[in-house]
Amino acid sequence: MPAALYLHVPFCPSICPYCDFHKMLRHEGLVARYLDRLEEEAAQTASLHPGAPATVDLGGGTPSHLTDPELTRVFGALRAGWGGAIGAAETTLEADPLTFDAARLESFRQLGVSRLSIGLQSTDDSTLAFLGRVHDGAQGLAAVGLALAAGLRVNVDVIMAVPGQDLATDLQRVLDLGARHVSVYSLTIEPNTPFALRGVRVDPDADADAFELAAEVLAGYGLERYEVSNFAVPGEESRHNLAYWRGEPYLGLGPSAAAYLPGGDFGVRTKNPPIKGWLMGAPAEREELGPDDYVLERLLTGLRTREGVDLAALEGRVGVRLADLAPAWWHDVLRHGLVTTDGNRLRAAPAGLERLDGLLRTFVRSRLAVGALLG
Repeated sequence: MPAALYLHVPFCPSICPYCDFHKMLRHEGLVARYLDRLEEEAAQTASLHPGAPATVDLGGGTPSHLTDPELTRVFGALRAGWGGAIGAAETTLEADPLTFDAARLESFRQLGVSRLSIGLQSTDDSTLAFLGRVHDGAQGLAAVGLALAAGLRVNVDVIMAVPGQDLATDLQRVLDLGARHVSVYSLTIEPNTPFALRGVRVDPDADADAFELAAEVLAGYGLERYEVSNFAVPGEESRHNLAYWRGEPYLGLGPSAAAYLPGGDFGVRTKNPPIKGWLMGAPAEREELGPDDYVLERLLTGLRTREGVDLAALEGRVGVRLADLAPAWWHDVLRHGLVTTDGNRLRAAPAGLERLDGLLRTFVRSRLAVGALLG
């Protein structure tokens, strides 16, 4: 039974120049068609997977850009399919600072939202302007304060490695408000985004320095890194995201939403079409994972986390020792201190976390086929 459900809301109040997610500006007719199709998809999915997922994440886009009646329809579709138990462990809503006030926060709570993920990105006006954000620093901090005062569990997103940014000040301002979960993401220039077309570049040295600085500042306030980009006071971790990183099955609703479903020996990945095809009921792309795919997926997600990868479970599932699957890689990453083994746990060491993309690329190049080893 899938433990989690992701619901994609593609509508945004504005389009940020660094974003490559499936998103668009809203207009009323399109939102109405989206809600009609979402109700259909939720009913269809619930009939195939009737057990209520424990966690729900409404991402986007900007889900809080929907009006209260529209959000009521979204949550009504979920409850019509899975009942009141859906999202009982955690229900997260991603929100822009200018899309809520104290009254709206209460309406979110009434709908069942227990966690708010706020796209703050920075507290500095010039940095926010560079990133194409509509709110200013004061408005962003005020929004975080309101959400914390409302008693919601709050996650704050901050972008780092922005040219001219004072990252330490950004983080300290957020933490001084009492934030207990912060996600820090390096500015990434994705192909065909406005930043890419303008030739914006990120200095790799500045990115590495920001990675270290963020960990230092956040640790000083009692937040621990439990995933490469995510820090929390113990007990405040995102339960929904942990489901992804642990390789647990999850459902996906909405245009371009991905899912990982039970099926075959190693699960099935699906991805919905973009909104035009999705509105017409076009089927999702499906890929049944093989043993090689499964190993790579578990390393891609598990090594990002403090928990690491359960080697016994992984090797038992595929029938091959990781040391045999990629012997040269295994020898090198242990010799250079990029990973550690503790009992049956494989974890990325601090040096490995800083070089995680390269570490995984090396694994891909050096691995042998599971099928060949099994004969």
